[in-house]
Amino acid sequence: MEKELNEAGDAGYQFSSVMGGDSAVGGKEVLVVVRKSAGAPATEKRVFKLLATSKTSTMQKEMQQLGDEGFEYQGQTVFQSAFGGREVVVIMQRNPAAGGRTIQYQLLATSKTSTMQKELQEAGETGFQLMGMTISKTAIGGAEMVCILAKVSQ
Repeated sequence: MEKELNEAGDAGYQFSSVMGGDSAVGGKEVLVVVRKSAGAPATEKRVFKLLATSKTSTMQKEMQQLGDEGFEYQGQTVFQSAFGGREVVVIMQRNPAAGGRTIQYQLLATSKTSTMQKELQEAGETGFQLMGMTISKTAIGGAEMVCILAKVSQ
């Protein structure tokens, strides 16, 4: 899917939406919609990265590496892999026109809404903004909220 996204990015398309789930024929799919603005210059090509993991710490590390390169969070969903595990899938996009800015990412994961509320409040007080959230069953059977936050630095 990353290859197809980058082909679209080369043609001037940008990310619009993502959703994972069951298909009509019983399979598992992640659907991504891209769009092209009528007035967008042909030179405005975007690069996409697709991240997928069931470990929050791995996702945090990979997102931060891309944030250091100027990649911006675009969207997230939950996908059930062929091996039966559920993974959070994140799409990142870099727009060369954005310049040399970097983005700091923070991932929060918990099964308790009261804990998430407290952690979101604390992160917000330090300048982070909520970018997206998913709720999914974890490998040990409980439901876990995963929130992705970002803070832009120049």
